[in-house]
Amino acid sequence: METSGSTAPIKDATKLGIPRMLLLGLQHLFAMFGATILVPILVDGYFEGEGMSIQVTLFCAGIGTLLFHFLTKGKVPAFLGSSFAFLGGYATIAALNTGKYANMTMGEKLPYACGGIVVAGLLYLVLAIIIKVVGIRRVMRFLPPVVTGPIIICIGLSLAPSAVSNAACCWPLAIIAFVVVVIFNIWGKGMFKIIPILMGVVIAYVCAVIFQQMGVTNADGTVLIDYSVIASASYVQLQPFQWCKFDITSILVMAPIAIATMMEHIGDISAISATCDENFLEDPGLHRTLVGDGLATALSGVIGGPANTTYGENTGVLELSKVHDPRVIQLAAVYAIVLSFSPKIADIIGSMPTAIIGGISFILYGMISAIGIRNVVENHVDFTKSRNLIIAAVILVCGLGFSEGITFTVAGTSITLTSLAIASIAGIFLNAVLPGKDFEVPTKGNSPITITDMDADDKARAEK
Repeated sequence: METSGSTAPIKDATKLGIPRMLLLGLQHLFAMFGATILVPILVDGYFEGEGMSIQVTLFCAGIGTLLFHFLTKGKVPAFLGSSFAFLGGYATIAALNTGKYANMTMGEKLPYACGGIVVAGLLYLVLAIIIKVVGIRRVMRFLPPVVTGPIIICIGLSLAPSAVSNAACCWPLAIIAFVVVVIFNIWGKGMFKIIPILMGVVIAYVCAVIFQQMGVTNADGTVLIDYSVIASASYVQLQPFQWCKFDITSILVMAPIAIATMMEHIGDISAISATCDENFLEDPGLHRTLVGDGLATALSGVIGGPANTTYGENTGVLELSKVHDPRVIQLAAVYAIVLSFSPKIADIIGSMPTAIIGGISFILYGMISAIGIRNVVENHVDFTKSRNLIIAAVILVCGLGFSEGITFTVAGTSITLTSLAIASIAGIFLNAVLPGKDFEVPTKGNSPITITDMDADDKARAEK
């Protein structure tokens, strides 16, 4: 869809030429890189230095993304990176010190945590089967724009504090990254207009090198770029894969978290659909995207990697660049796999100052929320109706208010529902029980329409 002041979306990136496609793939790599490698860094801390490998994580992100694209017929431009939702589960298993875990080292506990990830991933298949059996149209009655729109808004706004926190490490550097992205996106010509994120990263990184030579540091006094890690890393090294192990305790810790991540998955796919002006929930189908995400997560767990999830950062890149070709995402996946064989190159990219990530995130995270607003506006959600106001209000409060989620114990196991999972469950429940339901019915094409209080004849005409 072309709007005033914007370029028309590019569905076939091959028209831009191979060199430009390679740069676009690199842009998506930079967008996901910081968050993806942060998960193994945090998990490694939980397991006292005997935890997850960044190399394995990058390999799993790349392979998982390619598997997702294969299972979704190459139609959905989504990148699968490390999921933060399972961090609480890793921390719980690392702290286990009874039963068979009493005499284990931290390194011996990790495979059992990964076994729980495998089971959590396979649970996606259960929901996919249910959706396939009952049909996506029946499922979408519970996920109209009045539900998915506010959820998408929450996805972006819930990430906003991390953008500010990262930028606060060095505001001048963050502002440079932000300004460069805006300049290239608004006034850029040709190829430069569709790679603003990449330009922001490169130019801001060069500035960071200059700043460091001038003695500028982060707000906490640490160096902007830590060259020591890069110097000690190997150029080529095989990934330290390790096979998962299964135990009912670790499964009960990890598997229930899938309930939350499946709700987040639906919100992410809705966001990507709204970004690309396509109905990916219908074609290739929510059941296929769930299978892709679930199997990617299970495969990652089998070889010692983290759970995977669709990445909002890359959705923001889609909106900013207007290039919606899934093959560009596939290139980013290939890059991730290649980087997993080279710790040194991975560390060079990983040395990107946190402030740069923060400056760019100001735009990417805001874009996600803007997509949610557009989803609500374009589907003409009627907020003069009290039911719609109540649903949207509860979703927004839950999504933003429960910043730490809700943690409860089942059979001695601590389970945490994230704020987005709480918001999704609350929105779906209210939409199901409040009278005057709105629901989404796909047209012959991909664009959805919303049917609200229509009589039988109106509905029949709309479906035609």
